[in-house]
Amino acid sequence: MDEAAYRAARGTAAPQPCVFEKAMLARCATCERALRHALAEREAIGCASPTARINCATVAALLRERAAFALKLAPDAPLPHAIAMKLQCGGLKGIVAAGGDADVHRALVAAQARHGSLSDLPWGEVVAAVVAWQSRRRAGASR
Repeated sequence: MDEAAYRAARGTAAPQPCVFEKAMLARCATCERALRHALAEREAIGCASPTARINCATVAALLRERAAFALKLAPDAPLPHAIAMKLQCGGLKGIVAAGGDADVHRALVAAQARHGSLSDLPWGEVVAAVVAWQSRRRAGASR
């Protein structure tokens, strides 16, 4: 399947792509609102709820903004895959550790109820989890 055909099929299968798709595919997170679609030999994850997707997009933007200094990120620079994984997996781990549920949607709803707003989360703890998060080492990789 060529890349243009894949993108067209992906847009049809998952019109609202999951904001935390990388974390979901890496099994760092789960979400009750996630819709998984098999496309050729790949997997796409969409969101079943427009409201949940807006909350996730808000948290993703806040994660990038609050962790920018710690990760030495330029404001509008594209994110390398490793940094995107650090933000998504580490950020969600920090939100869960701050008293949320293991499910992304439920964790964000609980955090919003507890703190009143997503911008009032304990960002110091969340950013510390982002910085501390490390990807799995490849099998057979030398140390």
